[in-house]
Amino acid sequence: MIFSFCERFVIFLFYDMEEQKKKRGIIVMENIIVKTKALTKHYETGTHTVTALNGVDFEVKEREFVCIIGKSGCGKSTLLHMLGGLDTPTQGTVIVDGMNLSNMNREQLALFRRRKAGFIFQQYNLIPDLTVYDNITFPLELDGARIDREFIRELLQTLHIADKTEMFPSMLSGGEQQRVAIARALAAKPAIILADEPTGNLDTASAHAVIGLLKIVAKKYRQTLIVITHDPDIAQMSDRIVRLQDGKLVKGSDSDVSNESSCGHK
Repeated sequence: MIFSFCERFVIFLFYDMEEQKKKRGIIVMENIIVKTKALTKHYETGTHTVTALNGVDFEVKEREFVCIIGKSGCGKSTLLHMLGGLDTPTQGTVIVDGMNLSNMNREQLALFRRRKAGFIFQQYNLIPDLTVYDNITFPLELDGARIDREFIRELLQTLHIADKTEMFPSMLSGGEQQRVAIARALAAKPAIILADEPTGNLDTASAHAVIGLLKIVAKKYRQTLIVITHDPDIAQMSDRIVRLQDGKLVKGSDSDVSNESSCGHK
């Protein structure tokens, strides 16, 4: 995707305004929306036990954009799945928007996923026989929720896909399909957005453009955004970088990001 000069200027101006507000102390967000305590996950593989997460204490503030980095197999995707209610811990607690996921049964977790968590994956997971608009609204219809058509329209415009609503996924580029997936994730106005390598199938320019738009949309609609990435440039776009190593969480840094590899499982 290629931005016009005006669009690039608006994105640059947005980032600059956010940084200036932070420096002047205008934005003060101390409410914790995600919290894990001693989060542990073991997987049994035959006669062996694999520890994916080992006592992880993790907090994310409302409206924060956090990138999680780490080498393959360190537990990044496992952590994201725990935060989204896709998997359950062996030990420890997961609290999202005041709800303790660790105490929920399968039905309660399914309801949480539909209403409180928006997921964006490397694979776009769009339904081939549905139009762009129907792909975005289909999860809401399944949940019996009211469709805020004005909100959807704003999302489509912000993500530059307002002219694609009647198209099918096969008619879109990879970047456009991922923007549809972003719109679908935000359509229910969830408490958190969880993205697992959302730009893994995109070229560098498209990847950075998509993440730039995702950040703008998250800020505009006051969303909390947690992203797994191997791309150091994408990680630098976040408010905070954290790093997983051997199932444990450590603080990230510029040097941590530049040393990450992009192969294998997470």
